[in-house]
Amino acid sequence: MSDVYAIIVDGGRQYKVTAGQLLDIDFREGAETGENVLFGNVLAIGGGESGLKIGTPTVSGASVKATVVGLQKGEKVFIQKFNRRKNYRRRTGHRQLYTRIKIDAIEV
Repeated sequence: MSDVYAIIVDGGRQYKVTAGQLLDIDFREGAETGENVLFGNVLAIGGGESGLKIGTPTVSGASVKATVVGLQKGEKVFIQKFNRRKNYRRRTGHRQLYTRIKIDAIEV
């Protein structure tokens, strides 16, 4: 028997998750450390004894429970602007904020 996995949707992105996995999702305003998060949009569940279940469009009655671990910053992305022969050069950076969660359980 292999690990049970689920494909969930959050913020327009699809993630393949298993129990105990750490995952960085889009920043959620007001999400406190230790808070529980419930994902109801489960597209598919697989790996269990019942095989693969694919939803139309979601698997009815399925959900994924997670706990907020904390805030995470992504890698720095540099933006450079340049106009030749005009002595114009600008360099700025950006670090995206993420909310790190830990998947607790996948419920069918």
